Amino acid sequence: MTVQIRRSIRFLLNHRLVQLSAVSAVQTLLDFLRLDRNLRGTKEGCAEGDCGACTVLVGRLLDGRLKYESVNACIRFVGSLDGCHIVTVDSLAVPGGPLHPVQQAMVETHASQCGFCTPGFVMSLYGLWMENPKPSVAQIEKALQGNLCRCTGYAAIIRAAEAVSVIGNLDRDPLVAERATIIGKLESLKDGKRVEIGEGSERFLLPASVDDLADIYAAEPKARIVAGSTDVGLWVTKFMRDIAPVVHLSHLDELRRITVDESGIIFGAGVSYTESFPLISKHFPQLTELWNRIGGQQVRNMGTIGGNIANGSPIGDTPPALIALGASVVLRLGKVQRTVLLEDFFIEYGRQDRQPGEFVEAVRIPFLPENALYAVYKITKRLDEDISAVCGAFRVTLDGSGTVNEAIIAYGGMAGTPKRASHAEAALTGTAWTEASTEAAIEALGKDYTPLTDWRASADYRLLVAKNLLRRFHLETRGEEPVRLDRTIRQAV
Repeated sequence: MTVQIRRSIRFLLNHRLVQLSAVSAVQTLLDFLRLDRNLRGTKEGCAEGDCGACTVLVGRLLDGRLKYESVNACIRFVGSLDGCHIVTVDSLAVPGGPLHPVQQAMVETHASQCGFCTPGFVMSLYGLWMENPKPSVAQIEKALQGNLCRCTGYAAIIRAAEAVSVIGNLDRDPLVAERATIIGKLESLKDGKRVEIGEGSERFLLPASVDDLADIYAAEPKARIVAGSTDVGLWVTKFMRDIAPVVHLSHLDELRRITVDESGIIFGAGVSYTESFPLISKHFPQLTELWNRIGGQQVRNMGTIGGNIANGSPIGDTPPALIALGASVVLRLGKVQRTVLLEDFFIEYGRQDRQPGEFVEAVRIPFLPENALYAVYKITKRLDEDISAVCGAFRVTLDGSGTVNEAIIAYGGMAGTPKRASHAEAALTGTAWTEASTEAAIEALGKDYTPLTDWRASADYRLLVAKNLLRRFHLETRGEEPVRLDRTIRQAV
């Protein structure tokens, strides 16, 4: 069947339809707003998705439901926005009319000081308000993890978040009251066509379907697949890399499917951290803290599980945790699928078990057996919105007598890939789950890893932390409380 091709992208920007046929593969949404549309309310602070000054809302349809999420415009490519609704701070207040309830709350609680970060905070709070009109302080803090205030006005901003529903009525908000109309407009933009725009270094594509993606990538295996752009965006904004031709995935509903059966969960490779969180926290509560510390809310809204794996970073957040769970990846080349254990997918730094033209289509995570002990620990310089110096994941299965039947220990940040500690696992397997056996496994870690020194941590520190995390896991699973120095360490390193 011949795929029809469209030579333009179409999306709603605030109240207007935008159609673009001449757009660069590396143009960011932030540059488009500020330079092309003169919408200067959205600010550039870091250009790497850290500070949140550029936060906007992007509405997406999935199975007929419209959901708005906060995203970092500085690393979101315009080409990925086909069929979306972009909402910027400039559109919230009607000219000559009252402020939007979120803006008014910021004013009344004196939550804006220098004001540079204020538009980003307003948009993050707006997204939170639509999802949760009366959030707790913890929920507010989670929503604002990706927004930095250099004037340290967080207490007032939290008070503003609590005041929004007192000041405004969510049912009267335009994005709520006009939801059906907006959904109709976005549905009308869906035509099932492949999008192809530009040539050479300006070229990008949006496949019509996953089958179309398979055909495109098999024919052009050197194309750059972009899902959430939380990493690739920095290649452009910080390193000025040429990434074309680009193949965008965020519009493909097929890659955002989630299936749950008696054996586990299958996440499509395009499922974001935010979309996966309800099921992750329900079935793998040990991962709740890790998931909540992956970037900020904007990064979790954009970033995908499949992208984090396919990227192959040795300090990616999810691979150690998923390796310890026995996860596997479904790879696809053309019409052919194959399944590979996640631990075998990573071969060496920058190299994965993936053939030219083959892509990650899904991730399978089996449920833990009832007698399994499992935990994941992430060590960083700061608690939120930081990359791991070391991430340790541990799973031990005991028999009725307390003997270790199986031990899986995986670390990130300790080698060129996320890697299991085979010597430490062997030292534990077949022994009683005791302090002595744990110490023997700890000594074996020196045979498993020769970590590097970089600006995040020294080699000696990494190895010491890896040992102490295994000690911590043993103490916690034996019902003892370890000395909680992890937050102090993160702040001091």
